[in-house]
Amino acid sequence: MPADAPSTSGSAASVAALKDVPTEPGAPKPDPIVVADNITRQFGGLKAVDVDHVEIQRGVITALIGPNGAGKTTFFNLLTGFDKPDTGEWSFNGQTLKNVAPHKIARRGMVRTFQLTKVLSKLTVLENMRLGATGQRGEGFLAAPLRMLWSGQEQSNTERARELLSRFKLDAKEDEFAGSLSGGQRKLLEMARALMVSPELVMLDEPMAGVNPALKQSLLGHVKSLREDGMTVLFVEHDMDMVRDISDWVIVMAQGRVIAEGPPSSIMADQRVIDAYLGAHHDTDISELEDVLASEGHGGITAEIGEDK
Repeated sequence: MPADAPSTSGSAASVAALKDVPTEPGAPKPDPIVVADNITRQFGGLKAVDVDHVEIQRGVITALIGPNGAGKTTFFNLLTGFDKPDTGEWSFNGQTLKNVAPHKIARRGMVRTFQLTKVLSKLTVLENMRLGATGQRGEGFLAAPLRMLWSGQEQSNTERARELLSRFKLDAKEDEFAGSLSGGQRKLLEMARALMVSPELVMLDEPMAGVNPALKQSLLGHVKSLREDGMTVLFVEHDMDMVRDISDWVIVMAQGRVIAEGPPSSIMADQRVIDAYLGAHHDTDISELEDVLASEGHGGITAEIGEDK
């Protein structure tokens, strides 16, 4: 946790401040940590991202949802420097991120995980964790042969890594190759490794994808704990039960644009969101909607739509 991270009460105040925010696309937030304007990305004739304005509130958990192909992961890639937009400006803590390399963005305190985990399978779990630490003096060409210059820092990084592995219930795996971990354990490792830089903003791309039910609740608890530790969380997810359970605010994308924002309770009842997920199906009988949703992997929203009908 960053030394100057806000307390749990500070996070509660950030959540409370959202009560007065209009539930409209691009609504200004009381204390935004990320602000993006006119972000576009086109692939041939397809405009994958076309975001006029969006703000991410500091100290809360924000979900970014939308149908498949809505542009959520592409938007993540643009914000974190893994892809370049055709137009737009965006900032983190008031500092522009335009033309900033991904590793420099991470050093500033904005880190991410990936839908497909990026663990180094032929390194041990502990070695993967140590690689997540930044500013390691032993990585310098001149300092590398002089162990006395960086051994203390490496020991400190190792202690930090073991603390995080214990927190994520991976301490028993520290000497095993990362490639031997299950899909859910790799998600945990990637999240733990991201915390090695003591970030302010953690961005999770579909953290529940491919995770078995036994580990899902553990992951949910860890995401909540990030907020309690004073961090801001932005995550992409298709699991609507998870969105409803842990998010304080929801941003909905469809066809590359932000079409709705608001707390989970209002978003699940928003006609714009229902139309985006169901298209022309939203006028059919609710029993048919349940079959459509289940087949498209959106079963978690069915109950909400059924209740609102």
